[in-house]
Amino acid sequence: MQNFFVKSHGLGNDYIVLNQYEISFELTKKAIQKICDVHYGIGSDGILLKVPSFNANFGLRILNPDGSEAEKSGNGLRIFAKYLFDNKFSRDKMFTIETPGGLVRAEIVEEENGKAKTIKVDMGKAIFNSKEIPVDCENEECLDEILNLEYKDYTINCVSVGNPHCVILKDELDEKEIREFGSQIEHHPMFPNRINVQFAKIISPTQVEILIWERGAGWTLASGSSSCAVASIVAKKGLTEKKLEVKMPGGILKIEIDDLWNLKMTGEVREIASGILSNELIADL
Repeated sequence: MQNFFVKSHGLGNDYIVLNQYEISFELTKKAIQKICDVHYGIGSDGILLKVPSFNANFGLRILNPDGSEAEKSGNGLRIFAKYLFDNKFSRDKMFTIETPGGLVRAEIVEEENGKAKTIKVDMGKAIFNSKEIPVDCENEECLDEILNLEYKDYTINCVSVGNPHCVILKDELDEKEIREFGSQIEHHPMFPNRINVQFAKIISPTQVEILIWERGAGWTLASGSSSCAVASIVAKKGLTEKKLEVKMPGGILKIEIDDLWNLKMTGEVREIASGILSNELIADL
């Protein structure tokens, strides 16, 4: 169906899903920004574009609301997996998805009324090597390093889970603080590809609470890759177990880490709406 879209959310982190073969327009930076705008478009935290893959069952591009492209998104992957299952692209409950950040395995864990509800995603491996993240750090791993901002310093820990993350451990979380400093950290010269930012508070050996500033999107209610990044850092530092819950303003994700730092993430996805992009909107793109 031409210009058909589905909008879903994973714990309040919402994406629009489009099929490359069904859209009649080019997804330029301007088009992405307008479609994601809550006033002039549909409004979302990004666009998930179904594309061909020669290495997996399906291919995925993840487009941020500012028009940039992400390597990987945990919530985006679960939303995309739901779209594939609900719309009968896959009749199997297990399939693979290729992203710029690597190949991912998805599993439909729970259904409701014939549609996917709870999805487990193999998020790949946590990478702590500074050059591979990448982060401009003198040490091989960027753990407990000092980041100097104009008016504030932070102790940071960096990891890649297919995309780059900067984790800052806090005794208390303050939404106002991450909104104020998130963009400065994201764009700091220390991070050549910019970076996702998380403030994290350890609740117990099996639970962590986080706030998220997402690269290219800003303040975000939930993020799957951010949850994996924080889980990896706190486990790496021996502060928690390797199977834990990550609590965000949008809800809770379950993260599992094996001895080789492979990550699995489980959480719910809910559809919001589906429909056809109007000719008037497309004309304005």
